[in-house]
Amino acid sequence: MKEILKPNYGEALKEQREKLGLSQSMLAKRINTSHQNVSRWESGQVLPSIDFCVKLADLYDISLDELIGRDR
Repeated sequence: MKEILKPNYGEALKEQREKLGLSQSMLAKRINTSHQNVSRWESGQVLPSIDFCVKLADLYDISLDELIGRDR
């Protein structure tokens, strides 16, 4: 089975956030979550739910694959 997420998906999430010039707190407010959740996602401690992935992809105007750094 192929690996779904690259090991650096947290880095991909952080990169997209930084492209918009948002802090973790600013992003958290925009997508209605906590700063701690954003931090955990970016550090790779936990995966965001699909609902939050969709919110993030919409905010960044990218595909879900691009959001997590997946290239096929």
